[in-house]
Amino acid sequence: MKLYIKYMVSLRCKILVKQELEKLGLTHTSIELGMIEILENINDQQKRLLKRNLALSGLELLDNKKNILIDRIKNVIIEMIHYADAVPKVNYSEYISEKLGYDYTYLSNMFSEVKGVTIQHFIIKHKIERVKELILYDQLSLTEISYKLHYSSVAHLSNQFKKVTGQSPSFYKKIGQQRKNNLENL
Repeated sequence: MKLYIKYMVSLRCKILVKQELEKLGLTHTSIELGMIEILENINDQQKRLLKRNLALSGLELLDNKKNILIDRIKNVIIEMIHYADAVPKVNYSEYISEKLGYDYTYLSNMFSEVKGVTIQHFIIKHKIERVKELILYDQLSLTEISYKLHYSSVAHLSNQFKKVTGQSPSFYKKIGQQRKNNLENL
């Protein structure tokens, strides 16, 4: 049986969910971002307890099929951009459609209807957040970052970064360095 959990976006969340399942005597076969698979059928009391305990940690057990699908779309995107070694080289629409087993137009329309933003815009926001992380880690050049995240050029990355953040990547890096220096001098 598959259960879907909203806001489950990190390793810490996975560990927390695993602990809650163990408390209820439920055996999991897999735990992924936003989804767990358990061997047993969950009864109403176990479901209520799991829902309550997860809520105490900021997680939400999803029941509504539309919300489940939206959360799955978000998790595929988050995993693709933040946790994969490399962003897929195929078109994002193909990747998402293939991962979820639905037509992309259907997914896109539902996502826009529920979230009020397109999947493409959601992807861009997450790519820029990833760029910010990589800039602050200071291990890759902007050229390497643009290549890693499959931007067509450094100029494209820079333009998109400035459009979303209002700053150039180099200015963002400079501010990050200043903050780091200020903290070291305390």
